[in-house]
Amino acid sequence: MSTHSNHPFHLVDYSPWPLTGAIGAMTMVSGLVKWFHQFNPSLLILGTIITILTMYQWWRDISREGTFQGLHSYPVTIGLRWGMILFIVSEVFFFVSFFWAFFHSSLSPAIELGATWPPMGIVPFNPFQVPLLNTAILLASGVTVTWAHHSLMEGNHSQTTQGLFFTVLLGVYFSILQGYEYIEAPFTIADSVYGSTFYMATGFHGLHVLIGTTFLMVCLARHLNNHFSSTHHFGFEAAAWYWHFVDIVWLFLYVSIYWWGG
Repeated sequence: MSTHSNHPFHLVDYSPWPLTGAIGAMTMVSGLVKWFHQFNPSLLILGTIITILTMYQWWRDISREGTFQGLHSYPVTIGLRWGMILFIVSEVFFFVSFFWAFFHSSLSPAIELGATWPPMGIVPFNPFQVPLLNTAILLASGVTVTWAHHSLMEGNHSQTTQGLFFTVLLGVYFSILQGYEYIEAPFTIADSVYGSTFYMATGFHGLHVLIGTTFLMVCLARHLNNHFSSTHHFGFEAAAWYWHFVDIVWLFLYVSIYWWGG
């Protein structure tokens, strides 16, 4: 079959990864339910392994298409940019729902909450301890990922490596601190609407930090394998956009939930 095409667009080949990704996601969610109710994590571990293997192989295929096969032409890259922009917009509205729930309950606390916010019996976090440190970490990571991006555009391989490495390191450090914060928390997700909105908003943000850190680790590996050039590096740009989005969401979380809401 001829591989020649008379158009600049990329028609993707048949791929098993959407199917295996869906199976992995379904297995993970089913495993979470099983873990919560039966305290057995075996199905969750299986779903996680399927999802990680799918991520690796799907990213491998996309990297091959864009780097070695030359299929990511300018029109394709424009489509990828719009796809990433629309994805981030959808993520914005995802977090808007959590902020909506938080402000709905905090601006007019119900009588069942003692008509106060935080509700009676809830001891909130001190916003000037670990949350402030996490804010500084994410702001610093925004600086390092911008440093890496500008270094890449200038063709400076070593500084791009350093900037990406420090960004990944800061992302891992943030996740460790947030895990420590959860372990030491004086309230749980079951403690009224305060606990529910707090853990849903900060927990999903933490998940996005883990995803963004993984995204940047893939970019670091690709950069070390010389997949990026100064003019052709949308994979890295998409990761940087996503990371800046994660930073901005955290600033809103910090100001509204930790500082004002506490």
